[in-house]
Amino acid sequence: MSAVATAPANRRINKRPLTAGRVFLHGFLITLALVWLFPLAWPFYTALRPIGDTITHGYVSWPSSLSFDNFTNVWVQADMLHFFLNTMVIVVPGVVLTLLLASMVAFALTQFSWRFNILVLMIFTAGNLLPPQVIIVPLYWIYLNIPVPDLGINLFGVELFSDNGLLYDQVIGVILINVIFQTGFATFVLSNYMKTITKEITESALVDGANVLTIWWSVILPLCRPALGAMATLLFTFIYNDFFWALVLMKSGDKRPITSALNNLHGAFFTNYNLLAAGALIAAVPPVVVFLLLQKQFVRGLTLGSTKG
Repeated sequence: MSAVATAPANRRINKRPLTAGRVFLHGFLITLALVWLFPLAWPFYTALRPIGDTITHGYVSWPSSLSFDNFTNVWVQADMLHFFLNTMVIVVPGVVLTLLLASMVAFALTQFSWRFNILVLMIFTAGNLLPPQVIIVPLYWIYLNIPVPDLGINLFGVELFSDNGLLYDQVIGVILINVIFQTGFATFVLSNYMKTITKEITESALVDGANVLTIWWSVILPLCRPALGAMATLLFTFIYNDFFWALVLMKSGDKRPITSALNNLHGAFFTNYNLLAAGALIAAVPPVVVFLLLQKQFVRGLTLGSTKG
C-alpha cells in the first residue's frame, strides 16, 4: 500500500524540451495577444487622463495624473442612462423577434420535406449578401409613406409608437428593419444546427397528436438552446452596435440608441477625445456582459458538430 501511495510522488514529470520553435511560437502568441489588447488598453489609458494634460503633453506622453473623472462626466453630459434605455428597447425586442422568426423558418425547412424548401433557404441566405446602403432610398420613401397609429405602447418609458402617424421616426421602425436584416443570417445558422436533429423526433410527436407549433416550441427549441444562445449573443452585438438605421430612419435625437450619444460628443470645433474614449468604454459594457452570461451556450453552439462526419 505504501509503495502504491508513494508511486505518483516519485513519478518523474516529463517536460517538453525548450526548442527554438516553441520559443518562437510563444513569442508570436504573446505578441498577437498584445496587438489585440492594444485597441482596448489605449482608450482606457486615454480615458483616465484629463484633457488638459493631453493637450499640453500630447497623447503619446507620460501622464501627470490619472482619474475616473472622464467616466463620471460623460455619464452625465451624454445622458448615458437615457440612451442605454433607448438601446435596450430596440435590442431586446429585436433579438427576441429575430430568434422566433428565424427558428420558425429553420424548423419548417429542416424538419419537413416540401417542394420549395431549398429555394426559400437560398432566398433567406441571399438576403445576407445585400448591403443595406443600396436600399436606403426606397426604404426611406416607404417609411415616409406607411401610416402607423399611435398605440400608446412603451417600454421603460420609451414610446414604441409616437404620434407622427408615420413609420418614420419610430422606435418600432428601427426594430423592424433590424429584424428584417438579421433574420436571414439567423435562419441560415439555425437551419444548419437543426439539420443535426433527426426528423424522427418530429414525426413521433406528430403521431402522438402534437401540433406543429407545440413541436417547435416544446421539442425543437429546447434542443436548440446552444445555437439560440450563440445567436442571441451575436444578434445582441450586431443590433447594439448599429448606428446607420437609427441615423437614417430617425430624426429625433432623444429616441436614438447609445451610438448616437457617442456621436453627440463630437463638437463643431473641438472634440474631447478623452471624454469620448470614456463614453465608448462605458457603451461597450453591455455586449461584454451578455457574452459572459451566455458564453457557455455560445461556445457549445460554435463547437457542436465539429466532430461529426
